[in-house]
Formats: sequence, C-alpha cells, structure tokens
Amino acid sequence: MMTNEDQFQLATYKKMPIAAERGEGVWLYASNGDKYLDLYGGHAVAGTGHCHPHVVEAIREQAGELLFYSNLVYSGARARAAEKLVSIAPGALTKTFFCNSGTEANENAMRMARMATRREKIITFTGGFHGRTADAISATFLGKYREIGKPNVPGHLEAEFGNIESVRELADETVAAIMLEPIQSMAGVRMAEADFHRSLRTLCDERGIVLIYDEVQTGVGRTGEWFFAGSEAGGGVVPDIVTLAKALGSGVPVGACLVTDPIASHIKENDLGTTFGGGMLAMAAVTATLEAIENDRMLSNVKRVEAYLRRRLAEVEQVVAVHGLGFLLGIEFADKAEPIHRRLLDRKIITGTSSNPKVLRLLPPLCLREEHIDIFISATDER
Repeated sequence: MMTNEDQFQLATYKKMPIAAERGEGVWLYASNGDKYLDLYGGHAVAGTGHCHPHVVEAIREQAGELLFYSNLVYSGARARAAEKLVSIAPGALTKTFFCNSGTEANENAMRMARMATRREKIITFTGGFHGRTADAISATFLGKYREIGKPNVPGHLEAEFGNIESVRELADETVAAIMLEPIQSMAGVRMAEADFHRSLRTLCDERGIVLIYDEVQTGVGRTGEWFFAGSEAGGGVVPDIVTLAKALGSGVPVGACLVTDPIASHIKENDLGTTFGGGMLAMAAVTATLEAIENDRMLSNVKRVEAYLRRRLAEVEQVVAVHGLGFLLGIEFADKAEPIHRRLLDRKIITGTSSNPKVLRLLPPLCLREEHIDIFISATDER
C-alpha cells in the first residue's frame, strides 16, 4: 500500500508511517493492526470523531437517494444544511454559501468583500494561513507558503497580529477587508486579546471595511463554542463573514461562508459559483455533523476535557505554556517539540507540529475524554 502510493502519487506531505484502514471515535486503526490515539484528527477534520454513527447513517441514506446535482436545482438536503448552519451562527450571520474547502471559502469571502466595497486590497496578518489557492496563499504571511504561491495576487497587505496600530496604518480607503484566523493554528496556536478584536470591529465600522474571520479550524465547536465569532474570548465580536471547512462535514469535503444581510445584498446571480459546492452528499454530512455535536453535547465536553488537560499538563515538567482554546491547543516545551512528537508516534499517539519548533499542536475529535488525556500525559511525561 505505502509503496504503491509513493510510486503513483506526487510527493506532497511528509507522511507518517501509518497505513490508515478504519477509525472509530478517537481511534485510528492501521492495516497492520496497530491502534493509534488520534489527537490531530487529520488536520482538525474528524471533529465528531472517526465514523460517527449518526453521520455515517446520514451519508449512507443520502447516497442511496441522490449523490449529487448542481445548484441549478433546489435540494431538500441543501436547504436543511443551510438552515441548520445559520441557526447556530451568531444572529447577524443570516446567509450561507457552500463550497468545497477552506481555501475556496476564503477566496469567495475576499471576493464578496471586494464586491461589497468596490475596493481591492486585503489586510491579513503575520503568522496567518488561509489556504493554497492563488488569492488565499497571497493572503498568507507564514513561512514558505506565500513564496511557493508566486506570482502572488497583488493588493495583499501584512499587519502584525494583535497590534491594532499596525492595522490602522494600512487601513485606508483602498482596503476592502481585514481577514484573520482568530487563533493562528499553524503559527504555533497564537491568540490576541479580546480588545484587539473589538478594536478591529470598530475600525472596520468606521472605515467601511469588511471584517472576515477565517474559522476553518476554530469553527464547528473546536473552541467549546460553535464559533469564535461572538464568543467571550473574542470580546463578543461578530464579523461580516465567517469561513468554515475542516470539521464541517466530518471528513466529507465541504466549505462554507456565513455572511450578514448587508454583504448578501451585494451578491447577484452568477457573481459566485461552484460545481460541487452544495452537493447533496456533503449537505447530508453537514446537517448530521451539527446534529451529532448537539446530540452528544460535545461543546460542553470540549470545555470540561480542556480544563482537565490543562491541569494534567501543569504536572509535566518540560511544558512551559499551553496556548489556544478548547481543542485547538499548542503545548510549548522548553526545548524542541519534534522529539516528543516522534516519541508519541512511537507510542501510537498522533499529534501535530507547527511553525514554532517548540510547540506541539493538538486538534483532537470533540469526543475526546479524560481517560484519553491520561494516556497522552503518561506518554508525554516519560523521563
């Protein structure tokens, strides 16, 4: 299996030596029979856990009825998914646009901002990652990514995350939008103070700029709330557009933009488009994912287990800080995290690294429990 994949597929990601065969909850099973505790969730995708029964059944049922038809027809599956998604969003976000991925959601969010303002420039932040397509990678100011996206789309400006003065210096009448990850995951799980988010909202209102939250990772319950938008950690700020993907379909590729009525009023027929976005199979997965999170009370579980994890990490001598919120956490060690990452993998525990060499990232399924934390701590604290 591994040899064939290496032979016939382009070399992109540096792969772990795991041939994944099946999954259940927080566990990933390899073809050789090994069982892994998954604290990474396949880049934060397995939000409801691997193969949640409610999601699997919804996908099976929809697959037996209609796999796909485009947005040229109405669809009950699409209507249900849109209504459900809007129902859990902060009240100002009243419309949704479905697409296929996080980078596509961010591309369309920037496009909508330009349409609404008739301006071109976009402010994003050092350390932010927004995807690998042309406009999204040009909005990314993290390590090598913007470089490999050259030639970059013009009109992208870089501000310092958490520094409102650096934003004010750039936010003139040519700026259409300010876009940010409210928690910068790949940069080492960096957060800004709530006052920064409130100041951004005020600045955007004063200068007619659209505020976009890239919640591709923070959305769909990962922080212990449905969204960072509107949360206490973000000062209650609700942006004009929220982008989503990752855990939204429990593994079925899907992205979305949630937008306010003022933004929606500027979008006309044929301004946006996508062949596969809003397909019935993906829509069934979206609805079932949100229902599973509700039915299993995963939001309260995230908060409870996060608190337990933080208490246990305080016992680990080499841990110097814990960054982030909910189940998007960065564990900062006194020395490089990579040896710990490798050791955990040897102990059959999957975690993630980041652009900060001292930070180990955790993006586990929202169904993670205290007993799983104990396994992780025991392996991490080996001396």
